[in-house]
Order: sequence, then structure tokens, then C-alpha cells
Amino acid sequence: MPASTIDGKDAIAIQAAREGVAVCDRSFWGRIQVADDDRIRFLHNQSTNDFQSRKPGQGCDTVMVTSTARTIDLVSAYILDDAVLLLVSPNRREFLMQWLDRYIFFADKVQLTDVTEETATFSLIGPDSDAIVEKLGAGAIIGQPDGNHLLVDGGVIVAVGSGLALPGYTLILPAIEKQKLWQQILEFGAVELSDHAWETLRILQGRPTPDAELTDDYNPLEVGLWQTISFNKGCYIGQETIARLNTYKGVKQNLWGIRLSAPVEIGSAIALGDEKIGKLTSYTETSDGYFGLGYIRTKAGGMGLKVKIGEVEGEIVDIPFVSHEYPQ
Repeated sequence: MPASTIDGKDAIAIQAAREGVAVCDRSFWGRIQVADDDRIRFLHNQSTNDFQSRKPGQGCDTVMVTSTARTIDLVSAYILDDAVLLLVSPNRREFLMQWLDRYIFFADKVQLTDVTEETATFSLIGPDSDAIVEKLGAGAIIGQPDGNHLLVDGGVIVAVGSGLALPGYTLILPAIEKQKLWQQILEFGAVELSDHAWETLRILQGRPTPDAELTDDYNPLEVGLWQTISFNKGCYIGQETIARLNTYKGVKQNLWGIRLSAPVEIGSAIALGDEKIGKLTSYTETSDGYFGLGYIRTKAGGMGLKVKIGEVEGEIVDIPFVSHEYPQ
């Protein structure tokens, strides 16, 4: 879905996310609870990150992949005392419920519950988020690693990480607390960030999303989600392909940002001279001009490369959410 021209209100909210604090209602995202005795082992075997080394109160981002390591979704997982809560993309909620269920075998003690309707999710985004988290009684979480979380009054989980590469927090709470907490956060000085402004920020930051950057055409290393992958945790779905790509430095294309001179169509070819070197996957207009995300063939080059999309000129730029480095 292309993000159209940004209005004044969205521009103010995006500036708040960068320099102050904004709050975005992400309640339409999916929330899946994974419970019972085998929950950690099960999730460890179903996705790219290491669950077995993590304890209650910790969390991580992980990628759900197919058996050939094609990307399904980027998921945030929070390990509670008696369950793991997964925050999943809105358009992957039903698919992932069915996908995960397929891998629960007769002897496995794993219970999946879609808790989206009973819960809500907010993202606090920006350097001034700490002050609000302090007022919510979750000051102890400040400065901890991404994914770490604690429970405060009203059954609110406050987790480190905004869902973008900007500093902030993710709040997961009972739906009945939603209005009250939202009002409180606005009173504490947060600026409301619309879904449209989130989408613009997502693209500027390079956070991949299903049906655009996360599809059957790409694996997590091409996306640049190195931080979500454990290379020494043993077997999981898609592991052999990912290990082989890493060992032989076999990543053939990378996700980049593209600063553009004019509007373009999503899905357009990216060219270097007469040669097609990639594809545009997302596009937005910002108060500073036009910006897209796209995959570029590794051999063609990277940052600073001048490209064309149709007649529109573009320059390849870095995006903070992803990385192009092979870990040492």
C-alpha cells in the first residue's frame, strides 16, 4: 500500500518520534499466545532466533521462514512466566495460527491462542519515551536490552523496543485498559502517530513488512535481519539454507533505501544503465521528498549507487533497521 502525501499533522508526529515522543496504536496487529510445557522448544524449532537461552522477562525479534528459508513474517516474541506472547503483522495473524498449528505433533505440549481481540498494543517512539515509561511505573526497564519487559499495574506489559530502529517501548495490555491508558499517555505529552505516519516511518527506517519486503522471493539474510538469526542454535525450519548462505557468503541481493527524485510505482524495476538490478518494494512521500525500499543485486553495488526507476533518478542509501554485514 503506497503511503500518499504526508500532511502537517503526520509530519509533526514523525518529528516527535525522532526528537520527542510519539504514540502509535498498533492494536490491529496480531497477538498469539503460545503456552504449555514445550512452548520454548517449539518456538526455538520454528523460527530463526534462539529461544532456549532466554528467560522470562526477556524477548527477541525472530523470523518465521519456510523450509527453504523464504520469509513469512518478522515477529516480536516476549517470554512470560507461563507463556510466550508473539506480536505478528496484521496480515499474517491467521496464516501464522494455521502455520504453527501444522507443526504441533501429537506428543507436543503446546497450546496456541489468538489473543488479539482481548488485548491491545501501543508503541511509544522517540528519545523522550523514557519519561513516560517512568510515569507508568516501569522505570526499571530503562536501559535494558531490546525485548526485555516487565508487568505493571493493570496487567500492562512494557517492553524495550519501539518496533522501529528509533528508541522506544512496546506496550501490550488488556483491551479493557486501552482507552484509559491511551488518554494517560497523551496527557503525559506523547503526540499521536497515525497508521499512515507509521507506514512512512517504517519505510524510512527500512522495517520490512509481509507482502512487500517479506515474501517467498526473499530470505532473512537478503532482508538484512541478521540480528534475528542465531547461527549456533542447531536445527530449525529453514536452517540449512540460511547456514549455507552464511557460510558461502551467498547473499545475492540486499534490501536498501532509495532516495527518489519523483513519485514511482511499487513493483517497478530498478535499473543501472540498461541493466535491471532490482525491484522497488515500498514507496512513500515525505516532507523531504520521495523515498522507497527495494532489493538491489549485491554485485551491482550499494550505498551511493545512482539508479533509475523508469525515468526517475534514485540514490541508494542506508536504512537503520537492517544490516548488510556478515557477522564475525
